[in-house]
Amino acid sequence: MEKNYSLPEISEIAKEIIKHAKHKVLLFYGNMGVGKTTLIKEIVKELGVLDQVSSPTFSLVNEYHTQKNEKVFHFDFYRIEEEEEALDMGVEEYFYSNNWCLVEWPNKVENLLPLKSVTVSITANENQLRTVQLTNNE
Repeated sequence: MEKNYSLPEISEIAKEIIKHAKHKVLLFYGNMGVGKTTLIKEIVKELGVLDQVSSPTFSLVNEYHTQKNEKVFHFDFYRIEEEEEALDMGVEEYFYSNNWCLVEWPNKVENLLPLKSVTVSITANENQLRTVQLTNNE
């Protein structure tokens, strides 16, 4: 799946990502400021989370609960120096828990990522448009 979108269309893009994702571990790639966190917030909302969603830049992971009492985990690995930091927090248990795991800066923990995941690449275009590309990894 590849689509261009603007900010007013972000909830539709979030629905499309959920619909087309074959796995619950979503890996978000894109430059700083491209809108990864904004898109993740919308996906979390579409999954039925009513809590205020914020980036876990300093805590590494935020846990949310949907209205159906399912868990959604939002990771931000931007600030980690070594993959061992992610191992120490038990990241593999999260990834294999069958809960939604939305991961910003997955390249920082590349060797720990599950093979069955979904790559979500976001690029900025002109006129405030973004392109999102979704690839299911088997």
